[in-house]
Amino acid sequence: MARFSKKSMTGGASAPALVSSTPAPGQLPPSVGRQLGAVARRVREGQGLTLTDVATTAGISAGMLSRLETGHVTPSLETLVALAAALGVRPALLLQEVGGDEEGAQRVPAGQGLEVVRRGTRRGHTYHLLAAQRGPRKSFEPFLVTLTDKSEVFPGFQHPGTEFIYILAGALTYRHGSHSYPLAPGDSLSFRGDVPHGPETLDKVPIRMLSIIIYDE
Repeated sequence: MARFSKKSMTGGASAPALVSSTPAPGQLPPSVGRQLGAVARRVREGQGLTLTDVATTAGISAGMLSRLETGHVTPSLETLVALAAALGVRPALLLQEVGGDEEGAQRVPAGQGLEVVRRGTRRGHTYHLLAAQRGPRKSFEPFLVTLTDKSEVFPGFQHPGTEFIYILAGALTYRHGSHSYPLAPGDSLSFRGDVPHGPETLDKVPIRMLSIIIYDE
């Protein structure tokens, strides 16, 4: 059984093991590894992180992470935990497609959306992912976003696709390009994601809003 570690690749300190054959205790089956790798890649690309960014934090090489994402290497449970930490998500998010329903229905109970790290996180914004798609490509991402009185206005987001936001609670002024839009509960706004956008003023906190990013084919 082949084993790979940072020590064997670089001569340095050992890191979480990666395996590519029959699983032993503490290791995941190859079929699980393929599904996990596809999810890990989507999460990484969705956060705008490079292979090197994530691999360095997880303690593995960028080449090994690439092999993991394409299903050529199956991670150990230890590596799964390290990879999830590097991506800023719970390990359960990476495993959510394993043995999933082919019809594709996903139910997320109230308050149990997976908290994920995105660019606004460091500004005090909280993001809960309400669904994650199966398959090699994602067509949309729904988030429950919370802005508190500790949140700072982010200078601007940009991303592919179209975004739709719906205000559930609180009030804010939202900027898109050179225009500003006051938004209160029940208001919605849709816009191109590649134009700089983001909260301009937080007028009544806490603010809770649904944000759905729809990606182009």
